[in-house]
Amino acid sequence: MVDRRSPFLGSFTVVFAACLFAMLGVLSRTAYGEGVTPYAFVTWRSGVAAIAMAVAVLFTLRRGRRLVGWRSLTRHDRVALGVAALAGAALDVTMFLAFARVPVAIVLLCFYLFPAMVAIGSALLGWEPIDRPRALALVIALGGMVAVVIGGEGTGALGGLDPVGVLLAIGSAISQAVFVLVARRGYRQVPTEQAMTLILTVSASIATLLAIAAGALSSVWLPFSSPSLFALLVFTGIVAAGIPSFLFLAGIRWIGGVKAGILMLAQAPIAVALAAVFLHESIGAVQVAGGVGILAAAFVIQRAPSASLDPIDPE
Repeated sequence: MVDRRSPFLGSFTVVFAACLFAMLGVLSRTAYGEGVTPYAFVTWRSGVAAIAMAVAVLFTLRRGRRLVGWRSLTRHDRVALGVAALAGAALDVTMFLAFARVPVAIVLLCFYLFPAMVAIGSALLGWEPIDRPRALALVIALGGMVAVVIGGEGTGALGGLDPVGVLLAIGSAISQAVFVLVARRGYRQVPTEQAMTLILTVSASIATLLAIAAGALSSVWLPFSSPSLFALLVFTGIVAAGIPSFLFLAGIRWIGGVKAGILMLAQAPIAVALAAVFLHESIGAVQVAGGVGILAAAFVIQRAPSASLDPIDPE
């Protein structure tokens, strides 16, 4: 049992989860340097995390939780869970493809456009109107996005950034926004660990199929011939995916989805710092200002009294 009388511990749990998630950029780039393709990385990251979540499912079943079968779900919940699984797979694939093309900081700054996208989606669906604070936040987010894209040092299109990488990063934000909107009202009768096991399994399966289609299946088998690479990817799946997923969900139940979402913004600056130390990446001053704008806009939108920004279904 968690002690709900200690919100500080609940907040610490979420921030610690953000620290673990923040390692994914550096870990993925390290694996790429060893010959692993983004598709293979997603296969291992999601596959190992799915196994870890399956272990959690078995643990909860032994403690009396019921296994929710596919046939027991309503048609609405089946569609919602299916869309969430596809959105999760799209998020993983686009984000880790983006990590291979543009700096980690740029990927995450683009990714944190998703709260603004969720606000727009909620308004279009009639769930929440866009009030003045949200409207201002959207304008700031869009301005920040422009600064991130065009404010890089150097010459060339998009300030020296790979435009495909930027579009992939924005695609990851769109995928997360779809995931959030679906998770708000869909498949709530499915326990979190069971839903996430399915979602991660779908992500790993799709990444494997994409690796086969790209003729890069050998990259999926590469870790079996390299003990150090194998250890890196198992570490990634458990420590940078499985464990923080548990901690994040525990934090949502402990302190609520809105506050947990705000605290998860810690992922961006931590990931940027790790990339600077281990990958020697840097970003321009204008991009820093744009990133601050995006994070500030996300903070304003997350502060809104609504559950629409929960990144996963807490039940």
